[in-house]
Amino acid sequence: MGNQTIPSPPVVCVTGASAGIGRAIALAFAAEWGADIALIARSEEALNVVAREVERLGGGALVLPLDVADEAAVSAAADRIERELGPIDVWVNNAMVTVFGRVEHLAPEELRRVTEVTYLGSAFGIQAALRHMIPRGQGTIIQIGSALAYRSIPLQAAYCGAKAAIRGFIDSLRSELLHDGHDVKLSMVQLPAVNTPQFDWARSHMPRRARPMGKIFQPEDIGRAIVRVAERPKREYWLGASAMEAILGNYALPGFADHYLAENAVDGQLTEQPDTPGRPDNLFDTVPGQHRMRGRFGLPRHHLMLTSSGGTARATAFTAAVALAGGLGYLAHAALTRQRR
Repeated sequence: MGNQTIPSPPVVCVTGASAGIGRAIALAFAAEWGADIALIARSEEALNVVAREVERLGGGALVLPLDVADEAAVSAAADRIERELGPIDVWVNNAMVTVFGRVEHLAPEELRRVTEVTYLGSAFGIQAALRHMIPRGQGTIIQIGSALAYRSIPLQAAYCGAKAAIRGFIDSLRSELLHDGHDVKLSMVQLPAVNTPQFDWARSHMPRRARPMGKIFQPEDIGRAIVRVAERPKREYWLGASAMEAILGNYALPGFADHYLAENAVDGQLTEQPDTPGRPDNLFDTVPGQHRMRGRFGLPRHHLMLTSSGGTARATAFTAAVALAGGLGYLAHAALTRQRR
């Protein structure tokens, strides 16, 4: 697929735009495309700050404070974007919430809320975008996903389930678009761990403060990568070697991954700092003062590889699976040999 022809100025909608990855995506489209950007999130105050940053970077901004779990509000927002900014060229679904905790400790309303925002909010956004894009025969929808859509980890069952659900939803939609001959581009981008405020404002049932697991990437790098995706949309992208390793490792040896994560991914998601019981969280309400782009995890910068899940990734998956299986087979043989001695 060749590069997209980008109109001038393009119209981009970003959900979850008040902080973290969504904020970085909005600013990247403003800086690189000079886009008119519709900013969706719950906090009008935070969105106004982002709007001023967008305008300083040469873009235009339309602030749309709403909850993506409200289908009617999302649909009305899409109509308003088309009226005030023009045809929507790119719709980026990014809004999410999560809860850290073991499954038996999650309340029904917590499970429901994570599902309504992270899964249904994305589905509602896709439907709203399609309603305008299909009649025109063009447009791009980008779904911000996660390696956790393929390889779930402990303490985040609700979030992992929601990300896996939207991946299934999108796979079904792709076939429908192909069957009906609609030239709307649909791309899902599976992310690695990112340094965002979610680890400070997410609800948690754990005694210690949450942290990302594995290599931590910065939101600005994700934002720039999403602009590249919009310029060359493909079926799916994996961002960062760690995301690729998690996805391919789960394909190759899911049982081994279960045991590895059981041993490493509980403490691996917790710092040594105690969490504050009853602190404000963003599950049902916004948290004033927390709408930043970055979280608290310093300034490390890792190379961010943007990989299509097409032929290159399949070849990598086969090679990795063979190498990993061979290595584990050697270890098993060595262990059995030692036992027989």
